[in-house]
Amino acid sequence: MPRVLVIFLDGVGIGAKDRKSNPFFSKGLKFVDDVFNDTPHSGNSRLSCNGSQLFPIDACMGIEGLPQSGTGQTSILCGVNASEILCKHFGPFPHTFLLPYIKQKNLFKELMDLGKKVCFANAYPQIFFDYLNSGKTRIGVFARSVVESGIRLKNYSDVIKQEAITAEIINKVWKERLGYEINVITPQQAGENLLRICSHHDFTLFEYFLTDHLGHGRIKDHFDEITEVLDQFICHIIKNLQDDTTLLICSDHGNFEDLSVKQHTTNPALGISIGQYAKMLGTQIKSLYHIKPAIMNIFK
Repeated sequence: MPRVLVIFLDGVGIGAKDRKSNPFFSKGLKFVDDVFNDTPHSGNSRLSCNGSQLFPIDACMGIEGLPQSGTGQTSILCGVNASEILCKHFGPFPHTFLLPYIKQKNLFKELMDLGKKVCFANAYPQIFFDYLNSGKTRIGVFARSVVESGIRLKNYSDVIKQEAITAEIINKVWKERLGYEINVITPQQAGENLLRICSHHDFTLFEYFLTDHLGHGRIKDHFDEITEVLDQFICHIIKNLQDDTTLLICSDHGNFEDLSVKQHTTNPALGISIGQYAKMLGTQIKSLYHIKPAIMNIFK
């Protein structure tokens, strides 16, 4: 039976061939360069090597303005053009009008309706659960989709059991800033943990948002460290991907690929597919709202 692992990278597009502003050129990200022996840019946005595919994903979806996470992530998980529904891009959280789509059409729910075993691999610290318990409801599309589907959000105990991944991958923030008694692990160990989690589910998704923070100029003092951790994490996963697993790396809008500005871009979002159904995903996914139906087609 096929398995799908999605690594969602917030705010990563395919930008200009510019060593000063584009980290894909200035940093030399190995999870791209080593797989495709090339670096994507606006004049070379579709790459293929040994069956693996790199492709642009339209994040504007026919609507003027800068794409945003609320509409972009809703489009990804629900298979609808959320920006068209609102007649605008909206974020970072989902608009009230989009909540019924998230409740009824999200990818987790529909795969569960098919009898598939799904997993949202992210763990949340207690401060997040305190926020929810206070009655506040402004949360991101991925977490809301999980909650609306009746799936338990993972927490500290899941991280300790190596059954969940912290948002920054290696547990460093949880230990040093949040005060948890937890070991800082290597990116490779985190990648191995995610692969093991994936092996127990039909569909697994991990959300990574620090790329968008870097694109906005936040935490810039830790830029090299953060990108190196992410690069090693993904490289380990690619090198150790099982034959029955298809990996999809995707984003919701551009940002990280153009450090000359501290806002989102209209560049196409990054798409990478590796594994058995890589070609199918690379062919079927043209826009954000094509991601859900393309994944569903693997399981039909």
